[in-house]
Amino acid sequence: MNAQSLSIDKYYQAEQQLSKHTDKLVTGTLDHPVWTNNSQLTYRSHTKQGEAFFIIDAVTKEKNLAFDHQKLATALSASTKQDIKAEKLPFTSFDLINNQTISIKIKDDLYQCDIERYSCDQVKNTAKDNELVAPNGLHAVYIQDNNLWLSKLSDNSKKQLTTDGEDNFGYATNNAGWIRGKKPVVKWSPDSKKLTTFKHDGRNVGEMGIVSTAVGHPNIDVWKYPLPGDENIFKIHRVVIDVEQAKVIPLDMPADDHRSTITDHVAGRDGQLLDIDWSADSSHFAFVSSTRDHKTATLKIANAKTGKVRTIFSETEKSFFESGVSDISWQYLDKSNEIIWFSQRSDWGHLYLVDATTGKIKNQITQGDWTVLELLNVNQDTGKLIFTGAGKEGGDAYFHYLYSINKDGSNLTLLTPEKKHHRISLSKNAEYFLDRVSTPDQPETSFIRSTSSKSGFVVEQMDISKLSATGWQAPTPFIVKDRNNQHDIYGLMYKPSDFDASKSYPVVNYLYPGPQVGSIRGRHFRTARGDNQAIAELGFIVIEIDALGTPGRSKSFHEFYYQNMGDSGIPDQVAAIKQLAAQHSWIDSTRVGIWGHSGGGFASTRALLTYPDFYSVAVSQAGNHDNRNYADEWGEKYHGLLVKNEDGTTNYDSQANQLIVENLKGKLLLAHGTTDTNVPPYNTLVVAEALIKANKDFDMLMLPNRGHGFAREPYMMRKRWDYFVQHLMGATPPKEFVFCE
Repeated sequence: MNAQSLSIDKYYQAEQQLSKHTDKLVTGTLDHPVWTNNSQLTYRSHTKQGEAFFIIDAVTKEKNLAFDHQKLATALSASTKQDIKAEKLPFTSFDLINNQTISIKIKDDLYQCDIERYSCDQVKNTAKDNELVAPNGLHAVYIQDNNLWLSKLSDNSKKQLTTDGEDNFGYATNNAGWIRGKKPVVKWSPDSKKLTTFKHDGRNVGEMGIVSTAVGHPNIDVWKYPLPGDENIFKIHRVVIDVEQAKVIPLDMPADDHRSTITDHVAGRDGQLLDIDWSADSSHFAFVSSTRDHKTATLKIANAKTGKVRTIFSETEKSFFESGVSDISWQYLDKSNEIIWFSQRSDWGHLYLVDATTGKIKNQITQGDWTVLELLNVNQDTGKLIFTGAGKEGGDAYFHYLYSINKDGSNLTLLTPEKKHHRISLSKNAEYFLDRVSTPDQPETSFIRSTSSKSGFVVEQMDISKLSATGWQAPTPFIVKDRNNQHDIYGLMYKPSDFDASKSYPVVNYLYPGPQVGSIRGRHFRTARGDNQAIAELGFIVIEIDALGTPGRSKSFHEFYYQNMGDSGIPDQVAAIKQLAAQHSWIDSTRVGIWGHSGGGFASTRALLTYPDFYSVAVSQAGNHDNRNYADEWGEKYHGLLVKNEDGTTNYDSQANQLIVENLKGKLLLAHGTTDTNVPPYNTLVVAEALIKANKDFDMLMLPNRGHGFAREPYMMRKRWDYFVQHLMGATPPKEFVFCE
């Protein structure tokens, strides 16, 4: 009996649910906000006339177009020799240099435009992508032949700062194994006369290799990539560099393990060295050394002239220490010789005031069964802190709010009154903040508000009327219980726009297991969350939750499956779907599929193998199927250090998918990019090898010359949709559906 064919119209309707289509139907947005030094906010908005850039004054409330869009488009067309349209300028944000000049970047080229005369010139002598600019904006550092060099931006003159860098033992090297960059990893002093960085020791670290697909000789990429259990991992030998004298001052301490208190690299997104806080006079700085197992963080203070180091205190967790949820949330108060310290010692993330001389806690600043997410600002003169938090106001435990409090713990003040999710952008002087307020099913209102008076005004109001007129619908938030019926588990459910409660729908479970983020990633309003609604349009109920083991709540919630990555919150996914099926007759819990990418690629295969009678189909993309094949900083943080037993087994066997392939009953599609340098493709190939050895049927798609980010490439998306339609719905998908450009 032939399977019923699914109409191509279903695929067309599904495609219309992708953000490239839905975003166009919304106006009153506020994107790419940037605060200037004088409390003005610049941003981009989608208006009825097209994309527009605005500038608004937080004090006077005056809002204007940032420039004449048509005149700027004409000026840019003349300068770039391209046809640039006023309604679609080819940049997302700009820097306001002064009232007359703006700086914009188009691809890799920087332009300065006079917005009185409307002329634009390409700027030649500016910092390149491989340079990190000093606070004074006059010079930058870059790496050449394993050494640091100084570039003067005004005339592009060069000065060598170090001379003893060598291969695999160079200065400021930006390599964590799973991610690499050309920009140096340093932290400039406030006066731009010094910087602190390290010599990156990878001399005895093992290598990873990737081979491209080509006619003729392939590209072979080999680089240092430490793995869990390796005897040698990256070490950082900390130094201070006096830029004026080109003098290197080693810190008087042993080399640190390549670890930070918040992420799987010692560099932030902007390339700056993490866990460093300079004094205002640039004479010294506080920093944190973290142990290889991520359990112990030690705060120290270094003299920038002598390199002498003084240890202040250490904190050790039984699982892993983190200094914040959304970002690093400790700060050195040099004026009062104190530290604001983030700790989860009470099972909740809170701020503590520490004496920087004795290392003793002076007082707990925040407290209660809720968590501080990120410390945004400390006014050392008034002792006022501004931070984001979650879980205190009731309702959705993942809604973010903004608060202020004094460092002695007095006068805790809620600055964001609505019981919704708040996306915060604080002004540079911390007197105002942009507050974008929404929920997953309620459109966004953008305010500018005061951090002291609670007053505010509306900047933009999102209008989704055109979107709603197409039949679009928001996902439905829901709350269920975890596997043990102890914690509330929050999720989103997506239904087809032609939903019929008399029908029975198969389920597609999207997941990202954490532990560093969950599946949902932000509770603000979006017109599309990946292709969740698109898959629902094909005739599925799509379900995603943030399970046990994901961050943003208590420490015990987050570390739930520490040393047992094989868990990955999967029992909570199963429990959630069963509870929803018990509530809704139209959910068919006998037809459940699952998919994910990266950590979700691992977890979706894991789910199919550990719950073979519940999940029947999985699409697993770019999965780290055995963390012994993935980055040391990830595996050793969340699964612990590798322990080898006398019988040849290890503590990592409990998370290795290739060891349980005999459990496979359902349909499995493995996918991986052949040049993925984040999660190397061998992670998937070891599973494929084991499946072949076990004589198990499976499907595999190796995408030639693809890196890690292929999840929503049209071909992969189409293959994912087809796989669920064919094997979960039991229908025949339209052949070789083509997405519109």
